[in-house]
Amino acid sequence: MHVERPTELAAWAQLTGAFATTNEVVEITGARPLDEARAGDITFIDQQDRAATAAASPAAAVVVPTGVVVAGKPCLMCDDVHKVFSQIVTTFQPPAKAVLRSIHPTAIVSPTARLGDDVAIGARVVIGDNTTIGDRTTIHAGTVVGNDCCIGEQTTLMANVSLYDRVRLGSHVIIHSGAVLGGHGFGYRQRAGRHELTAQLGGVEVGDHVEIGANCAIDRGTYSDTRIGEGTKIDNLVQIAHNCQIGRHNLLCSQVGIAGSTTTGDYVVMAGQVGVRDHVRIGDGATIGAMAGVSNDVADGLTVLGAPAIPQRDFKVQTASIAKLPQLRKQMKELAKELQRLQSSIDGVDTTADRAA
Repeated sequence: MHVERPTELAAWAQLTGAFATTNEVVEITGARPLDEARAGDITFIDQQDRAATAAASPAAAVVVPTGVVVAGKPCLMCDDVHKVFSQIVTTFQPPAKAVLRSIHPTAIVSPTARLGDDVAIGARVVIGDNTTIGDRTTIHAGTVVGNDCCIGEQTTLMANVSLYDRVRLGSHVIIHSGAVLGGHGFGYRQRAGRHELTAQLGGVEVGDHVEIGANCAIDRGTYSDTRIGEGTKIDNLVQIAHNCQIGRHNLLCSQVGIAGSTTTGDYVVMAGQVGVRDHVRIGDGATIGAMAGVSNDVADGLTVLGAPAIPQRDFKVQTASIAKLPQLRKQMKELAKELQRLQSSIDGVDTTADRAA
């Protein structure tokens, strides 16, 4: 639906439901973040401590949280700054037209595949045998969907995604370019001096409202499925190994690597470059700090840091102690010198006593 773009602050207030702090005519010609704002732009701040910066900017007006004042600037006050500013930006920069609901002539769709209503399939997409695709799902150019896959409704696969056989995706899932789901896990055993691939007979199951970033890899299970829980969001370049059971509403940041058969609870957060060993249990609501190395189970609600990962309080104590090491080293040197001086004094007394005897 086309939305008429307002040109004055009062009209933006009416469109967004925000409160305009002035009745004067303020013309708005663009919307940009504070550090990029130009004359005529509307910008935003989400904290009081940025008010002075906003006041000094060339912006014509500022979207602010309710109760925040920017001296000398007309404002739109609201309870949700980012929602209102997003609406303004979207009006200035409308999203691309909706994808044409059709199948590109270069796509290869198996005659045994079952497609729902209004499915969009891009150029050079391949859809395997006995695969089901739900209503209004969009599959962009170059994506390959294997055999016996199931994709839910209103799911989006960006360009060049690869789904191996027996991958099941829920509804409203987004998978970004280059992600590979269902590849063989890194499992080998030695036989006759060679590494031999172990069974890789399971699949991958992804819940509703999951988002998987670019160039992620989620391996199939050994005998059952690797699972990603509902609402979980996975950043770019994340590796999830075979048999992992990832809970609901997890946040896994870039370059996280999770080894096989690890389980996470709900609402777990793993910051960038976290590494988790195999067969570990991460409890509900746990937080793993950036670059931590998890080698043991993590209890519900616990925050751990470091490698090996330890509770946050212990990590802070250790870090504070390490910071004191140069001072302690200096003190140890001084004590060693004092001890040597005392020893020399004692040796001198003993020598004098021997002579007197």
